[in-house]
Amino acid sequence: MATVPALEKPPVDLAAPPAPARKKGWRDHWHLYAAISPFYLIFLGFGLFPVGFSLYLSFHRWDGLGPMEWAGLSQYQYLLSDGDFWNSIGNTVIIWALATFPMIFLAMVTAVMLNSAVRLKSVYRVAYFLPNVTSVVAIAIVFGSIFSTNFGLVNSVLQAVGLDQVAWLNTPWGIKVTIATLMTWQWTGYNAIIFLAGLQTIPSDLYEAARMDGANPVQTFFRITLPLLRPTLLFVLVVSTVTGLQSFSEPQVLLQTSSNDSTFAGGPGHSGQTMVLYFFQQTFDNNDFGYGAAVAWGIFLVVVLFSIINWRLVQRRGED
Repeated sequence: MATVPALEKPPVDLAAPPAPARKKGWRDHWHLYAAISPFYLIFLGFGLFPVGFSLYLSFHRWDGLGPMEWAGLSQYQYLLSDGDFWNSIGNTVIIWALATFPMIFLAMVTAVMLNSAVRLKSVYRVAYFLPNVTSVVAIAIVFGSIFSTNFGLVNSVLQAVGLDQVAWLNTPWGIKVTIATLMTWQWTGYNAIIFLAGLQTIPSDLYEAARMDGANPVQTFFRITLPLLRPTLLFVLVVSTVTGLQSFSEPQVLLQTSSNDSTFAGGPGHSGQTMVLYFFQQTFDNNDFGYGAAVAWGIFLVVVLFSIINWRLVQRRGED
């Protein structure tokens, strides 16, 4: 009986590349997408959609109840010639300047003191951070009492040293100084913590080398501390610009603006009427949601412009 020869296995080519693995599609990772989907759904519903709708609304006239009426660019054209809007820009910029630059100086000095403190560092950090987490409305009510014309603490101190009273909440510059003081008090501690974090990233070897070379504390600050803190300073300046140019609760509560008295909005002469306060009055007091949306986009452009200017100024000084 003839035998059938056994089949030989083909030799295995060890140099041949392995077969490519099947690429996994989104169906293989659906549970991961489902886990992160709540954030994107909330952002879409409460972030992206309102922004897009506000842009769409700015090209329409709408009182919030009736049908929308197409307005095109007419509301933006009126915005450019609106004296009250430009007045609110001027008020906001002045208040921002009066608050931001003293606040940055005080925050940096406070951070340097906290960095050199030996005992109770955590207690000091919490104490300086508390104003930032306190309700702005409560702070504004307290400051309204402190700067009151007849019974305020500030005027009592002025009288004690022989000076005249100041009508802080009834004069244009008094209103601006009061709002700026409130904002400075509120944000100094927060920014001091930010500066403190930046100071702790500077190597101590640089300070020891400077002391060995005979540098005094002032030279050390301007030659070592300040240059190395420039990124932190840029962050603080940009954030302070964004928050300062959007001030609303401070003038609203301090001046106790009545929703039924738009002529007194922002205090006498509208001297405390900030951009966001003007937006609030046009939108919710006058029920002009279309023009309010145009004002909101105007505020956005102003904030972006000032942020870019501050960023460029700090960067240029860093290059010099």
